[in-house]
Amino acid sequence: MSIYRTRPLKLDRVKTYPLRSRPSKVSVSDFARVPPAGASVRAWTNSLPRILAGESFRAVVAALERARARRKPIIWGLGGHVIKCGLAPVLIDLLARRYVTAVAMNGAALIHDFEVALAGATSEEVPEALGAGRFGMAEETGRYINEAIALGDDLGLGVGEAVGRFLAGYPRVRFRRYSLLAAAYHARVPVTVHVAIGADITHNHPAIDARSLGAASHRDFLLLAALVKDLRGGGVYLNVGSAVILPEVFLKCVSLAANLGRRPRGITTVNMDFLQHYRPTQNVLARPTGTSGARKSGRGTSHGYALTGHHELMIPLLAAALKRQ
Repeated sequence: MSIYRTRPLKLDRVKTYPLRSRPSKVSVSDFARVPPAGASVRAWTNSLPRILAGESFRAVVAALERARARRKPIIWGLGGHVIKCGLAPVLIDLLARRYVTAVAMNGAALIHDFEVALAGATSEEVPEALGAGRFGMAEETGRYINEAIALGDDLGLGVGEAVGRFLAGYPRVRFRRYSLLAAAYHARVPVTVHVAIGADITHNHPAIDARSLGAASHRDFLLLAALVKDLRGGGVYLNVGSAVILPEVFLKCVSLAANLGRRPRGITTVNMDFLQHYRPTQNVLARPTGTSGARKSGRGTSHGYALTGHHELMIPLLAAALKRQ
């Protein structure tokens, strides 16, 4: 006999209900379908379960296709990892197919794209170079980028256009076809670069002109804000591989657009990374779309989607899903 005064509950009076009467969140109609051998990527996409990430992936593909058809902006915000993992050819193809109408980069993405264009290689071994004081001290990288930015600032250009202009015109750029900056410049697709002074290797170089760098990057911020303003009514913003800088910049662009009477409504935002961090979740997916608070449904409804996975797998997969038969 238990010494406790409280006795366990008895279950004989518990009420139950028929399983069929209960609303369920998953049914067999949502299950994956086995694609046939040799199926296209489009068929594979359609075979995904209509649950969680499977449904999100399909929704992102659909949003990109709608934006392209309506000629609404499709802005890609890129961190350095995207470029140094060899994905520029995929993005250049998407640009040619009008699935990229503008690009925002952090400083690392600019540097990796520049080095690839000039030397066909990028990304150094930091631990080996750091102790010897050689990390980030490549002469051409620091000198050419800083000089291109200073010259561009004199012409009233932002960082992205200034460096794209250099890569498109300098005769010793042997690997130009791998450069997203050069391809965008040729296609007149805007590229904005958003630097945090002290965060990039080019800020250690004696050729730096800090006033030009700050002015040109601020010019790019205002250009991106103008592009974000036009997202309204079906545009898409993708944050790919930037955990801090670009989510913060994007949120300020949304605020500036709203202040000027063009709050981006009816937009789709996407965060693609192998980890979902706080700032992209809040500043890209939740706050700009209204999902952090109450929102109205209808034509002005915005949506945010998280696609988690390695860039070197997810970006080619997304690009392949956008290929029409």
